[in-house]
Amino acid sequence: MHSNQSNPALAVAGLHKKYGDVPVLSNLELSISRGAIHGLVGLNGSGKTTTIECILGLQRFQSGTVSVMGHAPADLHRAKGKVVAIFDTPSLHPNLTVRQNLQLARSLCPTPVRTAQDVEKMLGVSRYSNYKVRQLSLGNKRRTSIAQALLGNPELIVLDEPFNGLDAEGVDDVLRLIQQFNQDHNTSFFLCSHQLPYLEQICSHIAILHKGTIAVSGTIADLLGASRNVALLSTAQLQQAEDLLRTMPDVQVAGVDPDGFLRIQLGNMTSAALNQALVSRQIGVTELHLQRASLAGLFRQISNEVRT
Repeated sequence: MHSNQSNPALAVAGLHKKYGDVPVLSNLELSISRGAIHGLVGLNGSGKTTTIECILGLQRFQSGTVSVMGHAPADLHRAKGKVVAIFDTPSLHPNLTVRQNLQLARSLCPTPVRTAQDVEKMLGVSRYSNYKVRQLSLGNKRRTSIAQALLGNPELIVLDEPFNGLDAEGVDDVLRLIQQFNQDHNTSFFLCSHQLPYLEQICSHIAILHKGTIAVSGTIADLLGASRNVALLSTAQLQQAEDLLRTMPDVQVAGVDPDGFLRIQLGNMTSAALNQALVSRQIGVTELHLQRASLAGLFRQISNEVRT
């Protein structure tokens, strides 16, 4: 992928959105470089769908600016097929066949470069081409819906919950196609999903939406690199251990997780040295291990599922 930060695919600044008197998005800032695969994650009700709808001009917002491939949301019709969005609920006519739906979508595409047969093959739905959409499983509806996005040659593809309803083979197909289009065509992707392992596998960048604003945003490597030295401690003397740790300059107590483990951010101290320090103060260590840094762990930390 070739990322271009000076001319972003998507730039959002100071976005505020309310439903009546209830704020949903508050001073939201987001930038997606051209050629990036950018994921957006958040708890249910955090504003993910609202964010996408504001970006695409489907909802009005109170203040802020949005630029999508150089266009304001209200002017996206001028982008002429450069931006394609596929929502969680597939936009397919239930009484038309897969082939008919794709042919209809192709007729509406400003610059089609692939046939319905081409994208059927790419998404593995060729065998269902004569099935009416209402006869399809949710997974095959999802495949057909994503196939619509590949009829043209868009520069930015927005996918809302692209992995919902897919089996393992379907997930692999979608991940492969995202990677292929990104590498071969420098296509930018904006993926909104709660399937954190898949986002961690495919995304170059991640933004975590929490309480209507972007809590953190950056490359996967940078975000996970900041949380690599986290130790989990189980002890019957939890309070004594916490009191001791708070006096030590090389560590920071990050809280207690739902399983009762004390989360400890290690600086230059090794887990062996930490264990020795605890034992020397007669604090019994039941279990102590380093936690593998993951997007799921970072997300839990930010969404306050870890009690601090």
